[in-house]
Amino acid sequence: MKMQWILICALVFALITAVFAVINVEPVQVNFMFSQTHTPLILVILTSTLLGGVIVGLFGMIRQYKLQRKLRQLEKQLQEALTPAVIEQNGSETQPKETNNSLNL
Repeated sequence: MKMQWILICALVFALITAVFAVINVEPVQVNFMFSQTHTPLILVILTSTLLGGVIVGLFGMIRQYKLQRKLRQLEKQLQEALTPAVIEQNGSETQPKETNNSLNL
């Protein structure tokens, strides 16, 4: 249900941004540190919105990656912590089988 609300809010925001951009089509002067340009305001608004969305999306993906990595690390720690408890509970420790690939003649 939460994802549906996020999607609805994103669509409403996109609609408001599109209407606002279409209303403002006159050219404006955009000043960069090294130059100036005259660009229609609609392009400035849409480009800014798009770049903002991409930046937020990248931060979200980075956060998701870090959380997944932390989850794997904690699952590994939990597995390592549970392994001795299972061995103690069973009362015996099983040794890994040794394999000998040399020929015994």
